[in-house]
Formats: sequence, structure tokens, C-alpha cells
Amino acid sequence: MLKGIPNSVSPDLMHALMSMGHGDELVLADAHFPASSHAQRLIRADGLDLSTLLPAVMNFFPIDTFVEDHAVVMQVVDSKQAKPPIWEQFIQILSKSEGDWVDLTPIERFSFYNRAKSAYAIVATGETAFYANLILKKGVVVPDEQEV
Repeated sequence: MLKGIPNSVSPDLMHALMSMGHGDELVLADAHFPASSHAQRLIRADGLDLSTLLPAVMNFFPIDTFVEDHAVVMQVVDSKQAKPPIWEQFIQILSKSEGDWVDLTPIERFSFYNRAKSAYAIVATGETAFYANLILKKGVVVPDEQEV
């Protein structure tokens, strides 16, 4: 155990976050996602939902400010439900961490799968909400005395 690191962030997850460079992507996947068959690096977070894990990750993870698709979700296949309720939780958590400029970019299901395959790591969670998959693009940590 270390000070300041929530127990929801495993050593493997912290290692991945520290190893990623700017532009690398991290997938936070729900329990329905085919994480094992898509991951270059698979990190297990069974038993954790994304309302617990996402805020913990955002304590350490800078979002890329230079691209529009910094937070990507899987587009809903059934058009009757435009935005799943979990997406609002994502926005609230990301906005609290990064500011109100953060938005979600929906992409088609198979495009999401392909993008997940090239991600630095996939974190397989116990989240049971539908369409609770999120790809985050890593930015840079700006020293206090500099502006980007």
C-alpha cells in the first residue's frame, strides 16, 4: 500500500498508467466487453464498477486536450436509447477532474472494437450497465509554471 493511491487502483493498473505516453489510449470496459480477446495488455478489475474506478483513475490520468475524441464511447445500436444513463456519470466524473470542456464521442460498435485492439491496455471491470465502455486518450501533465 502507498499513501494517496485508492485501493481500487491495482499495482498493474498503476504500472500501465505510468507506462503510457501521450496519445496512448486506455479502455475501461464493462463486464460484457470481449476484453480478453481484444487486449494487448489486459488488466483485471473484477468487482469494480466504473463509478468507483473512473474517479480513481482520473486522480492520475491527464486527458489529451489537443484532440476532439479524447473520451470515446460505443454508439448505441438500438436508436431508441440515444444516451445510456452511465454516459452522464462519465461526463460528471470527467468534468469534475478535467473541467467542463470534456465531451464523449460515440463511435460505431465495430470501430470501437478495432480501436480497443490498438489501445495500450484494456481494464476489464465488473460494470454491468450496458454501453459502459470508455476509451480515454492520455495527454500530458503540464508543470504549474507552464501553459500549453
